[in-house]
Amino acid sequence: MTEMVYGSIPVQTGDPILPRWWRAIDKWTLSCVLALFAIGLLLGLAASPPLAERNDKEPFYYVIKQAQFGGLAMIVMFVTSMMTPKVVRRLATLGFIAAFVAVLALPFIGTDFGKGAVRWLSLGGLSVQPSEFLKPGFIVVAAWLMSASQDIGGPPGKLYSFILTAAIVLILALQPDFGQASLVLFGWCVIYFVAGAPMLLLVGVAGMTTLAGSFAYMNSEHFARRIDGFLNPEVDPRTQLGYATNAIREGGLFGVGVGEGQVKMSLPDAHTDFIIAVAAEEYGLVLVLLVVALYAAVVIRSLHRLSKERDPFIRLAGTGLACMFSVQAMINMGVAVRLLPAKGMTLPFVSYGGSSVIASGIVMGMLLAFTRSRPQGQIGDIFSRRGR
Repeated sequence: MTEMVYGSIPVQTGDPILPRWWRAIDKWTLSCVLALFAIGLLLGLAASPPLAERNDKEPFYYVIKQAQFGGLAMIVMFVTSMMTPKVVRRLATLGFIAAFVAVLALPFIGTDFGKGAVRWLSLGGLSVQPSEFLKPGFIVVAAWLMSASQDIGGPPGKLYSFILTAAIVLILALQPDFGQASLVLFGWCVIYFVAGAPMLLLVGVAGMTTLAGSFAYMNSEHFARRIDGFLNPEVDPRTQLGYATNAIREGGLFGVGVGEGQVKMSLPDAHTDFIIAVAAEEYGLVLVLLVVALYAAVVIRSLHRLSKERDPFIRLAGTGLACMFSVQAMINMGVAVRLLPAKGMTLPFVSYGGSSVIASGIVMGMLLAFTRSRPQGQIGDIFSRRGR
């Protein structure tokens, strides 16, 4: 708690790992993540019993499963946050390779679970969405390539990262999974921007993305249906967006009361993609604003600490992870309030889903590892020395 009042404390390398980790970790970010997970379990208690009843399960079957997945995610997050950036980079590279191979295998051994997109690998009684684990590994690998390109005689890392990004975006779009493809492209653009990309190049990427979106609209019924539904001024009250819109309207400022909401009875994805609608209906705008504030705090705290980091790899990777984490949350909530077309994207740490919550634990573990206080001067010290 001392850091919250007085700021970060220099690390004493001779101490045992746990006290050293506790002094160096960003406790505000950690507290916000734990609060988000607790809110997710609370909302799961409200949203999942109707689904469990429809599937002949115990009333709190999905809440228990989420608690189990979340417990594993917390362990992964804490263990990862104790690693050095070098170890994180190595393990992330191996994880990226494994996830990339799994994504390549989806057209042959994947399943769509009736959702129209082949995104999951079914492993006995479990299902895994490889793209969730691909994203954090990709961010670290792309940041590594770009930081290496800044070294004298280094490889053309920016070009390599662009080729890798294009390949991943194409593979994900063919599933089709335009939401995850957009996140990967956004993460790469953020890293490239921080690494010093010319604005003209980023404008060109935006133009190519627009052309690709137009092509997908004309050739993909799945994509066109979602865009048409978003652009239609009239919302069909029998669709998921219609149910979610009505639930948010009914919730008002303080909600209709715990357990009194009705949207969970009608929405098949009330516990996943549209869980924020359950929060808005039963707890009102107050809880929704709290959730938004927690996500904002995680990102602002992380970017503030990363702005003082001297290592270019840590700065690039951490910024990419923080921005991708926040944009995924923004997309999920934007879909629920009809600011964005439906994308089938979960709310990190809040939505139900094993792949989602464990991957979110990996992301935050990496981010906490990158934002730990280390025995180094701040980046501003470099410029102050040059001015002497």
